[in-house]
Amino acid sequence: MALGDLMASRLSQSTTSVSNHLDDFSSRDDGDFLGQRRVGGSGGGGDSETASSNGGGSGSVSGGVNVAQTTTTMTTTSMAYLPQTIVLCELRHEAFEAYTPTGPPDTGIYSRWRPKDRMKTGCVALVLCLNISVDPPDVIKISPCARMECWIDPFSMAAPKALDSIGKALVNQYERWQPKARYRLQPDPTVDEVRKLCLACRKHAKGERVLFHYNGHGVPKPTANGEIWVFNKSYTQYIPLPISDLDSWLKTPSIYVIDCSAAGMIVNAFIERQDWGSSGSSLKDCILLGACEAHESLPQSAEFPADVFTSCLTTPIKMALRWFCSRSLLRDTINHSLIDRIPGRQNDRKTLLGELNWIFTAVTDTIAWNVLPHDLFQRLFRQDLLVASLFRNFLLAERIMRSANCSPVSYPVLPSTHQHHMWDAWDMAAEICLTQLPSLLDDPNAEFQPSPFFTEQLTAFEVWLDHGSEHKKPPEQLPIVLQVLLSQCHRFRALVLLGRFLDMGPWAVDLALSVGIFPYVLKLLQTSAMELRQILVFIWTKILALDKSCQVDLVKDGGHTYFIRFLDSMDAYPEQRAMAAFVLAVVVDGHRRGQEACISADLIHVCLKHLQLANPHDAQTEPLLLQWLCLCLGKLWEDFPEAQMIGLQADAPAVYAPLLSEPQPEVRASAVFGLSTLLDIGSDSFRDGGGDEDCDDDERVRAELNIVKSLLTVVSDGSPLVRAEVACAFARFAFGHNKHLKSIASAYWKPHSNSLLSSLPSLANINSSGGQPGSNIPSQIGPVLRVGSDSATAGRDGRVPTSSPLATPGIMHGSPLSDDSSQHSDSGILLNDSASNGVMNYSRPRPLDNGMYSQCVLAMCTLAKDPSPRIAGLGRRILSMIGIEQVITKTHRFGGSSVRQGDPSTSSPSPHLGALARSSSWFDMNAGHLPLTFRTPPVSPPRQNFLTTGMRRVCSLEFRPHLLNSPDSGLADPLLGSTIGVSERSLLPQSTIYNGSCGHFSRPLLTAADDNDEILIRREQKEKLALDRIAKCQHSSVSKLNNQIASWDTKFETGTKTALMQPFSPVIIAADESERIRYLLSDGNIRVWKDYSLKGKQKLVTAFSSIQGHRPGVRCLNAVVDWQQQSGYLYASGEISSIMLWDLDKEQLVNSIPSSSETSISAMSASQVHGGQLVAGYVDGTVRLFDIRTPEMLVCTTDPHRPKVERAVAQKVERVVGIGFQPGLDPGKIVSASLAGDIRFLDIRSSTDPYLTIDAHRGSLTALAIHRHAPVIASGSAKQLIKVFSLGGAQLGSIRYYPTFMGQKIGSVSCLTFHPYRFFLAAGAADACVSIYADDSSQAK
Repeated sequence: MALGDLMASRLSQSTTSVSNHLDDFSSRDDGDFLGQRRVGGSGGGGDSETASSNGGGSGSVSGGVNVAQTTTTMTTTSMAYLPQTIVLCELRHEAFEAYTPTGPPDTGIYSRWRPKDRMKTGCVALVLCLNISVDPPDVIKISPCARMECWIDPFSMAAPKALDSIGKALVNQYERWQPKARYRLQPDPTVDEVRKLCLACRKHAKGERVLFHYNGHGVPKPTANGEIWVFNKSYTQYIPLPISDLDSWLKTPSIYVIDCSAAGMIVNAFIERQDWGSSGSSLKDCILLGACEAHESLPQSAEFPADVFTSCLTTPIKMALRWFCSRSLLRDTINHSLIDRIPGRQNDRKTLLGELNWIFTAVTDTIAWNVLPHDLFQRLFRQDLLVASLFRNFLLAERIMRSANCSPVSYPVLPSTHQHHMWDAWDMAAEICLTQLPSLLDDPNAEFQPSPFFTEQLTAFEVWLDHGSEHKKPPEQLPIVLQVLLSQCHRFRALVLLGRFLDMGPWAVDLALSVGIFPYVLKLLQTSAMELRQILVFIWTKILALDKSCQVDLVKDGGHTYFIRFLDSMDAYPEQRAMAAFVLAVVVDGHRRGQEACISADLIHVCLKHLQLANPHDAQTEPLLLQWLCLCLGKLWEDFPEAQMIGLQADAPAVYAPLLSEPQPEVRASAVFGLSTLLDIGSDSFRDGGGDEDCDDDERVRAELNIVKSLLTVVSDGSPLVRAEVACAFARFAFGHNKHLKSIASAYWKPHSNSLLSSLPSLANINSSGGQPGSNIPSQIGPVLRVGSDSATAGRDGRVPTSSPLATPGIMHGSPLSDDSSQHSDSGILLNDSASNGVMNYSRPRPLDNGMYSQCVLAMCTLAKDPSPRIAGLGRRILSMIGIEQVITKTHRFGGSSVRQGDPSTSSPSPHLGALARSSSWFDMNAGHLPLTFRTPPVSPPRQNFLTTGMRRVCSLEFRPHLLNSPDSGLADPLLGSTIGVSERSLLPQSTIYNGSCGHFSRPLLTAADDNDEILIRREQKEKLALDRIAKCQHSSVSKLNNQIASWDTKFETGTKTALMQPFSPVIIAADESERIRYLLSDGNIRVWKDYSLKGKQKLVTAFSSIQGHRPGVRCLNAVVDWQQQSGYLYASGEISSIMLWDLDKEQLVNSIPSSSETSISAMSASQVHGGQLVAGYVDGTVRLFDIRTPEMLVCTTDPHRPKVERAVAQKVERVVGIGFQPGLDPGKIVSASLAGDIRFLDIRSSTDPYLTIDAHRGSLTALAIHRHAPVIASGSAKQLIKVFSLGGAQLGSIRYYPTFMGQKIGSVSCLTFHPYRFFLAAGAADACVSIYADDSSQAK
């Protein structure tokens, strides 16, 4: 199967598969794998009566609401009870708060594959000391003996002619390996001739390598002192030449080939010189090849040539075949003359000689790569072409000369390779090729049949891919795969197998690069073969995911155009085009030449075209492609003003805007990143006082404001990944538009008199004599002209009236902020003197939209109050950039009497502090109070006049250390000063979506996780256990439920507000109002944790604000939340007029269900067997059933707790405290309990009136729990009483306070919850005690 098809079938699944994350759950025995996972929380403020307003659902603090996938067939019942929904288990949820991805590395260990100093041999000195016809005195030759020198018999012609022929032959043999080098031949030289030769070679080579070849067959052996022999001028004496002199003449880099007996003497002398430190040269730059050890002589057998070492180094194929034929069965049919006539050329792989040379290169490369350390392999086999060829051939010399009891030596020292099993593969390939030799010579028209060597080696590599791994021995065929890329007939298969190998992980990519694959795949980008496009894109994706530095090579060779053409082709799969977009994103990442080259190739319009062609909500649109198109563009115009202008002129923001509502958080975050990089931070016109009057680029400013307007819609996105990008975007905006944002902020924090309270009338409409009605305030900075202080028109409670743009529901709680032109027109800001109620009116047209700047400041404050500590930290950094600094202090409830330490203000609080705190709701909307400080240039000398809420004046040039390490701050970075300079760009928060997304391509894309089987087995075991327990719950009867089996004191100061019993482990989780274990605040902030049972290792998976906007005049949201496992939806409501519907798979608000009531919801429960159904109880006692699958959503409304007419005067309707669906698959049966103490049983299908009523308590019912599967319910009272009932209304037992010494003691009940699969009841009390109760049969178990 072609890799393209393989990728089509596998990659299309990999983007939605969760198999890579299942291993995270396999170690979580205490997670709720099988049942519903309900998210709940305390009611509002300190009101303990609303603690169980989720109908006994209780709040899960565990991370990852999940159910592992299964392949088993389930019945309808089991599918209903054990839903298969998986959410919050993607890689983006792995420790988001601490995640600091780095992206593709461009330096360090991952670039070690790249040759550090690529070099070439520029000059070759050939010194032949043959002295033909005169034998040296220390050599006794046998008869017959080896005589051939460079395959020439020196005695077949006159000595001078033979010497000249041998020299020319040697030059020709070396030129085959390095034709561009300069060759200098010196036969039978003197010392002076050698000196001149060496100096001339070094002068010509300059910094390149010089090769010195010495043939000493006509002189004595080297001396023990490291001297070789040459001649005097009359050839009457042998003159020693110290190796030290030779080294001083040649210098480095150099390579020595010593072909003489006892050549090891010279090698040892070089090493000793380095040990003594007597040489100025570095031995690291010297390479030595010697024919034999110091105690050995060259072989004299006539079977070999006299220069057998040189013949192996320069004519390896001829030498190898001669040696092989003499030892094989072919010796009778193949003689030396036939070998000399092998047809073809060595560089033509379609001929016999070329095939043999190709196979020989692959074999020797493979031996070296598998035997040598990788750094030594890089130096000897990849740095210099001539050196690489010599060392390949040196391996052959070792094999052949070892058979003659002679051991070639080298420096660096190589391990023994003469018995490597790859030589057997060479012998077999050589034999197959040579069997064709006679027929090819006899018939010139005969067709050569290629050897099966490469096909067989690729098959061996494929076998390794099926069974190998990172922890096993690497595949030895990898160098052969590189060689195969040179052949068209094997290329496609080799690329497919190489792609499979690279997919195994970064280690595999590093191995492939170290073997030298890079220049080959770079050159292949020049091919136009259509069948190679997909696999080449895949391979380059893997390479760039490991090493970003390859971007330079791609641009240099014009390879980026290959990927632009592929990205623009519609016939490729979207996943593969996403890979091309990734490659291009890396090419332009921080690389100006890459950015310029891609702009020239029209990459911007290509990406925008495909973003426009993609239907944003089309299921066929590949999210990965959208994501990388956005990221590619973002990187292309990041910090590149010319590219930004092209993007703005192409209306890129309008193309990006629909992507902000995509269902995949990664796509939304990438779209935010793309928009944020369009914001220019290079211009100082808005920061350094130039202002809008001096700005000659208003179109650019308006374009940036339009970008920010789009970003305001995702300020409160459900995914922290998206909000983090929004925070980074606003930081760039704050940097570029610093002056205007400071002006907007100063409108609300600018002090104008000694009384700070009186200086903030627009924020605190204080109905007290502390105000100064009608006071005249001088003009102030920026667009704010006057600030009135007439408190007579202020609201009674001091809140900003709803008519103010700052008090709109969206702005009040960080929802997508209003952009109504009636509120935010192109005008300045004027605060009404007469009204002084926080209403902003507009006058005096200006070229900039100050209303939009106001919304931006509000959005920044929303981010600073984000439930995610990481994002809140980013938000605080942004606020500091515009002059609002947050002083981290211990948070106190407003209206208290404490004052922040260190403030030299009076110890008695202002009587108007509470009103001020409530009115400044654009900063302090909810319970998570963040004290703030505004810094602005003072209009008068600074005064020590502070406000206990945390706002204070400081000089704009002040840069004081921020108070860090506050337990609740969630901020680890120092804040920026108010003076923004160019040098502070590096302090801007950095986006993480690009680097985090790059990791996707480093992971395996073609294979699934290996450990799925174990996970599925564990899941099946838990499913079986759950189904068994469900059956027992459904068919067993409960007699009593009053046996206390466990109890402990949680030491919660405000009592236990919620509890959860884990389904498969004996763990109970309790939480208090102050978020000791937190995941939901009364303000609707959701936090989901994982590894919550591991002390010190708890990780925040996600956090978001589930409620956006609330009714005017509401001080506390009293959030009620429930989770529906079937649909993956989370429902949230409270003091708002709707039910917010969150899809936790998309991490997105998908709907807002009108609550259809004037009053707020006090209890809510989602059906766990019918997806989309939920029931809500209201403060006025009404109950409503919703089904989001229907167009109208509201199914019915009933008022079960309304008293009869005749009792209307005597009884008052109380709010619903607990509500839920009855056990079983019946969708219409509901149980509702009110604070008055009555429990009503409803069957919506037959009647809206209750068919059963239980007067459980008298006016003090605080909690209700309904068992998920058993026909029992429990209710708790503030009067220290718990009652258990059957669904028929019979009381099964009661748990009460006994004052006796041995009697059980319970506090005022605040929450109740049943174990999902057993008869256990957990009860939390206001006195911080948590107890577990069981029936008689369960106690024994």
